Order: sequence, then structure tokens, then C-alpha cells
Amino acid sequence: MDATDTAKEPDLPARASRPLGEIVQMLVRAGVVTEKQVTYAQRVHAKLTAPRPLLLLLRELGYVTEQQVRDALRAHRVGVRLGALLVELGHLRESDLGSALEIQQRSSPKRRLGEILLEHHFIDEHVMLDVLSCQLGFPLVDPTLVELDRNLIAQAPLPYYAKHGFLPIRIEAGEVLVAFVDPQHAQSLDAAKKLFGANIVPAISRRETIQDALRQIERRQNAGPARAEDDERTIVGIVNALIDDAAREGASDIHIEPMSDRLRVRIRVDGVLVPLRDLPLTIAPAISSRIKIMGGANIAERRRHQDGRVAYERDGSTIDLRLSIYVTVHGEKLVMRLLTQKRELLRFQDIGMAPRMLERFREEAVEAPGGIVLITGPTGSGKTTTLYSAIAHINRPDVSIVTAEDPVEYQIEGVSQCSINAKLNLTFEETLRHIVRQDPDVIVIGEIRDTFSAETAIQAALTGHKVFSTFHTEDSIGGLLRLLNLEIEAFLVSSTVVSVVAQRLVRRLCDECAVDHVIDPRELRRLGYSPRDVTGARFRSPRGCGRCRYRGYRGRLGVFELLVMNEPVRDAILTRKSSGEIRRISTESTGLVTLLEDGLAKAAAGQTSLDEVFQNLPLLTRPRPLHELRRLTGA
Repeated sequence: MDATDTAKEPDLPARASRPLGEIVQMLVRAGVVTEKQVTYAQRVHAKLTAPRPLLLLLRELGYVTEQQVRDALRAHRVGVRLGALLVELGHLRESDLGSALEIQQRSSPKRRLGEILLEHHFIDEHVMLDVLSCQLGFPLVDPTLVELDRNLIAQAPLPYYAKHGFLPIRIEAGEVLVAFVDPQHAQSLDAAKKLFGANIVPAISRRETIQDALRQIERRQNAGPARAEDDERTIVGIVNALIDDAAREGASDIHIEPMSDRLRVRIRVDGVLVPLRDLPLTIAPAISSRIKIMGGANIAERRRHQDGRVAYERDGSTIDLRLSIYVTVHGEKLVMRLLTQKRELLRFQDIGMAPRMLERFREEAVEAPGGIVLITGPTGSGKTTTLYSAIAHINRPDVSIVTAEDPVEYQIEGVSQCSINAKLNLTFEETLRHIVRQDPDVIVIGEIRDTFSAETAIQAALTGHKVFSTFHTEDSIGGLLRLLNLEIEAFLVSSTVVSVVAQRLVRRLCDECAVDHVIDPRELRRLGYSPRDVTGARFRSPRGCGRCRYRGYRGRLGVFELLVMNEPVRDAILTRKSSGEIRRISTESTGLVTLLEDGLAKAAAGQTSLDEVFQNLPLLTRPRPLHELRRLTGA
């Protein structure tokens, strides 16, 4: 975007603006944004009631993209100070930076700013590593899990590395890869260059891992020559450490992805991917083979996608790992989903539904004598948790419940659960043919995948059984339309489906550090609201503290959309009306609260942030005012 793009901008009154940040100045010097665009952004910035970084505002105005910022930072990464970088990216408050700088001035000898920020809990080390790795492009290395070049290490005594906060890793293409606690610290860089010359490649590593690596080296030196079986850094140890670290962080998935220059490992925590560590690309085949052996996949096959399953024992509990192997241009990418068999089943009243919505779901769907109850949403939206909670609620000695699942994720006493195993020809098709012969009162189909499973659910409901299942659709109305697209007759859908629940998971704000948030005009405009529509709201935004690992969020929260079928909705399905028309009829006649509206009500109660609502929930229709949503949900 060039300077002419500001011609259509509205005229804003000029106000005294604060000095530009270092990143914004760098973007101007690099020609990424113009001075005119920055001036306009400053004037908008001066009108905001809630403070936000100028850099973020430039991105929201469309003057610069995240990739352009990243590219500019990587081209000038040595020239950007760590404190300014964290403030401008929104990870650190200016007041906290000022406090850290005061502590630094008083310290003798003078200490690194990064050390002070971590020691006084102004920021979490994971956040700092994420910024240095993702934004500035420093490779993330764990010296305890890679093969170190002992000849490089021998060039200086171990206390020298500990004092300056770095450790040499290996030589790559004539350059020395060096892991730093702070790769932007001038004294550390100078100390490394004195040893290995100017031709070094800085990487980033946690202080603890560098210290652990130095202790391991010292132990080996004191113990003399070590045997191969005594090496702590075997492939088996690396894979186990990755799984243990992911489980310790409460991750749901592990991504092991080969890049052009490294093996990147990330974990999904509270629905968001965060970097764990980088490994050398040379050990990628060994890592892949080890995980394939654990998952029962073919280690000789490297050209085709594969699946597998691992039962991993940790601290007396079993973690079920669902393995997916995907062939990419750089090699095999491995994704493992972690399902611990000791997970506690949520009580029905604790799944997170608003009081009135929960009451309707229980009375008109879960406890109804027959029909189909569908729980829909994308992968990882909590469908299975809601499904099991509903099953556990109706699990009584006088009720026969039979399931067909892939796999069984929760074990419920008194429920006959079957885990699909295609290798034994125990397929969904075979299981569903036999399930109705088990004299069940309630049938649970883990997922409606195709026309056959949909027809089986319909036929079971027509013969008087209660059927629960999950579905992958955008919202509750989409669940009905998807059945029609599977060539199920409209009269069968309207006569058997009693309820559809759509759901998502959003991150829950950390109660220890969340701060009040004043909704700004941009957010009001996005919702189609006036200030009167948010009267009585208590919006909050994330800040970050030690309890939440400085992410600002801790745990996740369910957001729901409940459609209970009535005659107007059934008639709309029979006449095959559009999704928009069915949604309007449902809203008017059944009191349907959309996903966005339920999320907005939870954000107004301070449980999650507006950013989470905007990023995760579909805006299909203009939400109703908050006072109306409180009446409908009973919140």
C-alpha cells in the first residue's frame, strides 16, 4: 500500500502523539510504511480509549502485514532492543519495562535485561523464546537433545560458557551454530566471536537447558570415556522427552515438522500452537523411525501417508497417542494427539452451558425418550466431552447403552463401549450392523461419517432407540443440512432429530492477571452494537502472569449453540428452506442463541476476551443486545 491509499481516510483531529517505537521507525526507514500512514495511525491511536501498540494499529489499518514485520525484523534483528520489541509486539507493558530498566541500573554488576524480565516475572520465558524464534528468526535449539561438537566445546573452559550464556552446537556449511540465552546481547556475541570467529549462526535456547547441557558435559569429563549405552541423548530419550514435555504442559497435540534447515517441534496448548524446540534435521529419519515403531507403522515406507496408535506409560498413567504421518517435500511430518486415559469426565452441569440452555438441553434432548441428538463442531472443539457427559447423565442400571467409537476416549462403568479396529476388520460398518441386535436403549455412534452411518442412526431412531452422535459442521443448522446432503430424506430428518448442539472452545482468561477492557468503537462496529447494547458488561483482556505462564489464558471454555426442534423448524426442513431462513425461524420460535451470542455473553461476564470471540466464533447474523442475551441464557 502506498501513500495514495490514505486519500480516502477520514479527517481526524490532530493530537499530540507519543514518539514512534523502534520497530515502526525501522519500517519507515525500510520503506514498508510511509510517514503519512504512520501520522494517520498516530491520530487514530490518540483517539482510542483502550491503549494498544501503534504497530498493532498499523496492521489493523492494513498498512503492514505480519509477514512484512517479521521480514523487516529478521533483516535488522541486531538493531532492535529486546525491551522495545516486547512492548511494541504487545507482550510487555511499558510500565513493566520501566521497572525492569530501573532494576538493571541499580544492579552491580550490570545484568542483562532479559534475565531481569524473567527473574521478576514480567514475562514468561516461553513468550520471550517465541518472540526471538518466530519474530526474529533465531533457530530454537535444545543443547541437551542434540549431538554437540566436543572439539568446539574444548576451545574454552565450561565456566566461560556459563558466564556469557552460550554454548557451541556444531559446524554447518562452514559456520558455527551457537545457542545463546539472549542472541541479541552484544557482550555474549562478542565473546562467542572471539572463540569461533565472526562466522557464527546465533540460535536461541532456554537458560536451564544450556546449564543442564554444561552439567552433562562436566559429568562426562569427570567420569572419563563414556560407553555408548550411557549416552543420555539417544533417539529414544529424545522422543520420550518430547512426549513428557508435551504432557507436562497440558498439550493436546505434538507437531514434529521437517523444515528446510531444521526439525521444528511445536505443541498445541489451549488450542494454540506454541514452539517447544528445534532439533537438527539430520536426526529426522531416526525420530520418524522411532515413533513409527511405537505406533506400529511401516518404518520402510517413506513415500505414503500412514496412521498409528501408541500407548505411552507416564507417571503411572497411560497416554493414548493417535499418530498421523504426512509426507511433505522436506520429509515426514508427524502429528500425535494426546489422549490420557485418566482424564476425569466432566459432570453434565459442568460442561459450560448457560443455565437456561443447559436446562432445555437436559429436558428436551438428553432425557427425551427417543430421537437423535447431534453434537457438531470442528476437530478439537470438545464434542466428545459433551457427548460423554450427556451419556453419563442418563447412565442408570435400567438403561442399556451401547457405543461404537474410534477410539474409546473415556471409559464409563456400566456402558458397553466398542473401540473400532480396522486391522481386525472391526469396522464402523460391521459394528453398526451388530449394535442394534444388542437390545440397546441408547446407541452412541462416535461420529456420523457417511451415508451408511447416517442411515443407521435414522433407522435406530425410527425403531424407538435414543441415538447420540457427533458431526463435523459449522453450526447447528449446518448439521441438519449436512444430513440432507448425505441423501437422507427431509421427512426422516425432521421426524427423528430432536436436537443439534454446535460448540467451540475458546481460551479462558486467567483470573489472577486479567485486566478490565473498555470496548472500543472498532469492536462495537464489528458487532453492529451501540454503546447502549453493552450496558452492564464487564469485558476483560489478557495480561499474563506466572500462574498462566504469561499467556494471559488458563484452560478453555465451551461455547454452545442449542437448536431444539419444534414444528416451525421441522416444516422449514420439509420445505427445504435456506440455512438463513431456518436460522431466522429457529431464533424466533425456539429461542436459539448463536455461537457468537453465547461467546459474547461469556466475554461480557469476564470469562474470555473479545479477541477470542472474534477469532473463533462465526459472525453469521448481527447479535442481539446483551440484556436480551442474558434473558435467553439465564447468565
